[in-house]
Amino acid sequence: MFDIRPVGYVIGLIVTFLGVSMLVPMAVDVGLGNGEWGVFGESAAITIFVGLALIFACANAVQAGLTLQQTFLLTTAIWTILPIFASLPFIFGATEARLVDAVFEAMSGLTTTGATVFTGLENLPHGLNLWRAMIQWFGGVGIIVVAMVFLPELRVGGMQIFRSEAFETMGKILPRATEIAARISVIYVGLTLLCLLVYWALGMTFFNALFHAFTTVSTGGFSTTDASFGIYQGPMEYAAAVFMILASLPFVRFVQLMAGTAEPLYRDSQVRAYLAVIAALVLVLSAYRMIVNDDTLEHGLREGVFNVTSIISGTGYASVDYQLWGTLPVVLFFFIGLIGGCAGSTSCSIKIFRYQILLESISTQVRRLSSPHGVFEPRFEGRPVSGDVLSSVMGFFVLFFVMLGVFSVLLGLTGLDFVTAVSGAGSALGNIGPGLGDTIGPSGNFAPLNDAAKWILIFAMLLGRLELLAVLVLFMPAFWRG
Repeated sequence: MFDIRPVGYVIGLIVTFLGVSMLVPMAVDVGLGNGEWGVFGESAAITIFVGLALIFACANAVQAGLTLQQTFLLTTAIWTILPIFASLPFIFGATEARLVDAVFEAMSGLTTTGATVFTGLENLPHGLNLWRAMIQWFGGVGIIVVAMVFLPELRVGGMQIFRSEAFETMGKILPRATEIAARISVIYVGLTLLCLLVYWALGMTFFNALFHAFTTVSTGGFSTTDASFGIYQGPMEYAAAVFMILASLPFVRFVQLMAGTAEPLYRDSQVRAYLAVIAALVLVLSAYRMIVNDDTLEHGLREGVFNVTSIISGTGYASVDYQLWGTLPVVLFFFIGLIGGCAGSTSCSIKIFRYQILLESISTQVRRLSSPHGVFEPRFEGRPVSGDVLSSVMGFFVLFFVMLGVFSVLLGLTGLDFVTAVSGAGSALGNIGPGLGDTIGPSGNFAPLNDAAKWILIFAMLLGRLELLAVLVLFMPAFWRG
């Protein structure tokens, strides 16, 4: 019989932690004399009570490891339940959000999607704005641990190719997760503090520097103003681009770097391919801006660097409405968002390593056709790619684009136009942030969408953040009989 108590115990611990973290924005509002502090007091009380209740109810079933079914359920349940509690301050607070809007904002935050349904962000109480940044920051480090520990073990979408990088975890997932999380958290906090200091030195207020450090390093993309990053020009755009790139590189390489070994970072084909793609896209867009839009070299380069990095990393900041640049940039930005960063980072979407394996597989097939008697096999990082990894990657590509079509149709059925439906589906599945069009484009937000569309996008964000298969497998009866 399936025992859900070990899953409930871990969820209780995490929910309790989330509740305790609500005391931070409460303290900020108290310090600023803001009457909104009670909102976080109420939300924290409810969240901590439920978390402790789960802990005590399930404590008698604590075990050293989890079964495969329990691990899949835990991974999905965490990212389903936490947004519900994280939404409480939005319901009780100054936004007075309806349930769908509050859950949308919380899911967008925790999955580091960055799509928002709130307007007048600069007028929100500091505590509530800080909470938006905090849940993105929690989601960023959380997905790194999931990507490095759980997903390789769950053999999701080819992630098992990184099992050796995330340490061997079979049979003792939770203890090893704690060890890995501790090492990664040091790097994550360090990057955040460095980003905070750079933003502050470049002219942001301390609060805005802290907020944007949280949402940059998590590649989340929430901002304190409706204009997103548009109010910050010049050196801040370059600084943001640097930290967005760092956050979308494999964090295990930073752990190795801190241990005194830089070679794995330099030799990582993911890193080299990712940086090469960014460089090529920036070159194309900068040249386009100068030739077609008659822009200057520095301005065109700066906007190209910032916006390409923002979209490909899945951060979703916008410094300008790039839809005004012309048709080519709009089309390019849509497909850029479907690339994503490196595995084991805070980045999102399909991930660069899957494209590498796909291209290597195509190249292998071409060589087999040209030399029928030759022996060829796809390789990644100098190692042969096994058949199950290859099939997982190909399956992920097929499933991703099938789900992109399904969600586009579902959104279209709610009354959205073609561009909004397709770009909205891509934005949610890829956890990118802005879509295209007048409504959800870089100069708009998701507030005008109807409730049905918002619930669809909430589910799409969850699917995309957990690599699709980790969620969909729970709906297969055969999985529970295994």
